Amino acid sequence: MTNEEVIKRVLITEKGSRLSAENRYLVEVDLKARKPQIAEAVEKKFGVHVLKVRTVTTKGATGYVRGTRRLVVSSPVKKAYITVKDGERIEQV
Repeated sequence: MTNEEVIKRVLITEKGSRLSAENRYLVEVDLKARKPQIAEAVEKKFGVHVLKVRTVTTKGATGYVRGTRRLVVSSPVKKAYITVKDGERIEQV
């Protein structure tokens, strides 16, 4: 898995914005990515020093389509909380 495939996007949410004040960032990653791969990909893509990586995998939500009996399931998502060295930033563009 290449570094471009590991990182899908930087998540810009209320919680993510709050964490950025503490040098922590929220990134959506590939489901098969492991912590060392994530750290390496973030360091190469954004030019920062990664101190810590924590991951969370959420299951896909289930629900019914309004007016039908069809069950739909959304895809699971893996997020990584990245802690970087003091004074360094990940640009959220």
